[in-house]
Amino acid sequence: MGHHDSASHRYAIGIDIGGTGIKGGIVDLRKGKLVGERFRLDTPKPATPEAVAMTLAAVVAELTSRPEAPAAHTTVGVTFPAIVADGVTLSAANVDKSWIGTDADALFTATLGRPVRLMNDADAAGLAEAIYGAGKETEGTVMTITLGTGIGSGMVSNGRLVPNTELGHLEIDGHNAESQASATARERDGLSWEEYAVRLQRYFSHVEFLFTPQLFIVGGGISKRSEDFLPLLNLKTPILPAKLKNNAGIVGAAHHATQVSKDKAKKAEKAEKGA
Repeated sequence: MGHHDSASHRYAIGIDIGGTGIKGGIVDLRKGKLVGERFRLDTPKPATPEAVAMTLAAVVAELTSRPEAPAAHTTVGVTFPAIVADGVTLSAANVDKSWIGTDADALFTATLGRPVRLMNDADAAGLAEAIYGAGKETEGTVMTITLGTGIGSGMVSNGRLVPNTELGHLEIDGHNAESQASATARERDGLSWEEYAVRLQRYFSHVEFLFTPQLFIVGGGISKRSEDFLPLLNLKTPILPAKLKNNAGIVGAAHHATQVSKDKAKKAEKAEKGA
């Protein structure tokens, strides 16, 4: 057991459920890096909760069979593209509508026979960036804004996630922000980087005014081109491109699952002492 005792704190499994693929990895929680290769299976069609649970189980089984896998009772962290409150999925933008109101934590935990903790995908990426990525050295509030098909947001305050912020849906000048400032909006409207920066400026200034964060991190595929637009922005808050790229969700989910487990253990300990 010796190997697993230390490993159970150091390594955790993180899974990223997306519209096309379910990707997973074993995460070294000290470094915020994957140990070994990612493992991926196609997202089932239709992506009902039961079908996704079976595919998730197959991904976790592959990762658990590896020598560096954490003990089989450790919590698995999972990201999902929805608002997630206490393990229940409250929305379903790009997945099957049957997810709305599903207790995914309970379903996945029953299917896998081990604890599972679900969280929103932008939250997972934001948590990973704040703790291991571009926000690693920053105290206070770190906001990761993902520019993609829409705009995702992940807000972390002193290492703790503030879950389910939907800052892509802020209304600015009578428009839903993501309809104007997402990466897709730039392509749709054929904007130059200068024109796009005007929209981003409007958006980031507004978020800055609302939250006064210590750092902005910009994620999404477009962050690879950050030198084309970040220098055009004029903000009080420093703004950096994301560092962890495609593995941010996996890393954030693994970190979150482990943090939740530790918090639970602490609570139980307190209750015992108080009894």
